[in-house]
Amino acid sequence: MQEVWRSLRRSRIRHGRQYIIRLKTLEPASGCRQSGLLHWNCTDMTDPGTKTPIEAPLAGLHKSSGATMGSWFGAALPDRFADNWLDEYRAARETVTLIDKNYRAYLRFAGPDRVRYLNAILTNNVKDLPFGHGNVSLFLNPQGRIQAEIETYSEIENLFCVSYAMIRDSLVPALDKFIIMDDVTLTDETKNFGTLALEGPRAVGVSNALTALDLQDFRELEFREVLVRGIPCRIVRRSSGGLPGAEFVVRTEHLSRLWETLQEAVASSGGQTMGYTALNALRLEQGIPWFGYDFGDKQIPHEAGLQDSHISFTKGCYTGQEIVERVRSRGQVNRVRALLKIDHAEPRSSGTLLLADGKEVGHITRSAFSPALQSAIAMAYVRRENSTPDAKLQCDGIIATVILPLLSAIARKA
Repeated sequence: MQEVWRSLRRSRIRHGRQYIIRLKTLEPASGCRQSGLLHWNCTDMTDPGTKTPIEAPLAGLHKSSGATMGSWFGAALPDRFADNWLDEYRAARETVTLIDKNYRAYLRFAGPDRVRYLNAILTNNVKDLPFGHGNVSLFLNPQGRIQAEIETYSEIENLFCVSYAMIRDSLVPALDKFIIMDDVTLTDETKNFGTLALEGPRAVGVSNALTALDLQDFRELEFREVLVRGIPCRIVRRSSGGLPGAEFVVRTEHLSRLWETLQEAVASSGGQTMGYTALNALRLEQGIPWFGYDFGDKQIPHEAGLQDSHISFTKGCYTGQEIVERVRSRGQVNRVRALLKIDHAEPRSSGTLLLADGKEVGHITRSAFSPALQSAIAMAYVRRENSTPDAKLQCDGIIATVILPLLSAIARKA
């Protein structure tokens, strides 16, 4: 029986919640951490539709400008700004778009043991993350199922983590349970920050003009502190669909001003703002899965196809590693995530069943109309034997074909 000594002190701070936790456990000889506190209730932790949408900080501004609002990632965000969302989609493919990404949660970890702590619970290598760089990980439960997608950025005296506001109330207590024999301070800074993004072929040009930095010199998820027309913020390189783009992380009090500044710069470059109807179609064409929609606590990483992008297989022990290594050694899972072209213009509902030879072989997680294919497109989970490109499935009596992601011509050349 494992001995556990625990004392927990929580205190309020001005802009958020601070958790200062001391937790000691005995460690097995192997050096892998174990605890009797590894199990928690994560009901609906990754379902973006289970709660009333969070009022995003720019929702009022968008409504006053005539945007049509919807619920995305559990937050009130624009469905579209233009009368026709296809105009926004074309801007993302041909020029530049501005996106409101205020569905995020921001957590800061301080203290001398912060690196050891996060490296022991996240799937990617945090220990060797250089200052000014970031990576993306998964937070798993002991059964290997995905509880959260978390980006970690290395600051001088902190680790700054970005996840999703829709799981914030479940995620923070879950992280609490894993602070073991560590001197770590966790500060919830979700209310303090927001994120805006530039995407499209001209995004680099717009970003470079605003910051006097060349985004092409950045590595993926590398960041720097900058001033954008006098507004202090952090610029992060993110390449969605193969094209470099910029994200700007800014304190909430500067968010509206930064939005207006970026909106003006985008319009001057022939672009426009983009809502999530267009972004959903674009991300599906790019084959990019969304947490809470296409993967979550019903999947393990290999099923979701995240083993190459979110996991280090050389870093050592972390929660859920035993399951991940077992799957890797066996070399397969029974079902995998796949992208489908549907021979109909109408998108399919989440949960729609997929059949092969009259037998159920999978289901759809997310769907949209694809302007590039002029048909519906969908993310889905299917049995491995039905997941190869050009495999034909039945969806509501309509043919659905497994396809590869559609990168832009510019991205293919990059």
